[in-house]
Amino acid sequence: MRRKLAATLVAVCGMLAAVPAQADWMQPVPPFKGNDTGGIIAYSLAMQSDARQLAVDHCATYGKVVKFLSKQAYPGGYISFACRWVPYGSAQRPIRTLY
Repeated sequence: MRRKLAATLVAVCGMLAAVPAQADWMQPVPPFKGNDTGGIIAYSLAMQSDARQLAVDHCATYGKVVKFLSKQAYPGGYISFACRWVPYGSAQRPIRTLY
């Protein structure tokens, strides 16, 4: 019984050692990604274009305004933003949508 268990253990370890490890099994995140609640902009894209205008245009397609949340100012980092109905501290009424 012990020989069978040892042989199985050696076979499993051999198979695991033969298979190469791959850490990036998921699809890469695009430089700009968002939906109706907000999104992210890659820091490298923000250095090449106007990140504020990209976010404003994105939120405007949903009839909302942009609120920037955070910035990771290094290569590989992201700028995150939220799309809000009314800006913080505003005395305006909420935007009315027609859908």
